[in-house]
Amino acid sequence: GKLRATTGPSPVPAATMFTSLLLASAAFNAPAMMRAPASSGVSMMAKSKAIPFLEEPEGLSGWAGDKGFDPLAFGTTNMKWMREAELKHGRLAMLATVGWLAVDFGLRFPGAEYSAVPSALAAHNFGVYKGDMVILLMAASALEIVSFFATMQMLNGETERKPGEFKFDPLNFGKDPSMELKEIQNGRLAMIAFSGIVTQAALTSKGFPYF
Repeated sequence: GKLRATTGPSPVPAATMFTSLLLASAAFNAPAMMRAPASSGVSMMAKSKAIPFLEEPEGLSGWAGDKGFDPLAFGTTNMKWMREAELKHGRLAMLATVGWLAVDFGLRFPGAEYSAVPSALAAHNFGVYKGDMVILLMAASALEIVSFFATMQMLNGETERKPGEFKFDPLNFGKDPSMELKEIQNGRLAMIAFSGIVTQAALTSKGFPYF
């Protein structure tokens, strides 16, 4: 028989090879090109003012005293309720701090029995023993009941009352917008200060400066 001549593969034209390489390059880069619009469409979250590497907490924007610090996520709850509670505790802490220091600096109620009280820490047990704390408890309970109804009306939208507002402003502090922030800041400081004062006084059993 006759031997059939064999031939090798025909040479690929340069134009065809260039086109194939171009298409392969485009296919290789396609996933990155498709991801670009998605990443550019995602907006960056605002960062916390207090802790810049964390995202800004929710629900605090527009409230006086917002520092971008809310580790317990109080801002995700009802902020009117939380602000009411913060103002109440801040005001009580400011009064308590002044009252505690006043006693330790020598201020007493009239009477020999009160003059014998050695410190503000001892005054608590003395007041319980004398019954003065019962009167204070009744007064605080009455104020709490009144504030509770006012707060619930505010939360239900029945009034235009703002958190902490009781129509009691003999010095007209409410006319100065900056006083709202000052009250929040001083109230927060007082809560921390009073906690420290009481703890230190109990640990050392000493008056001011409690060491």
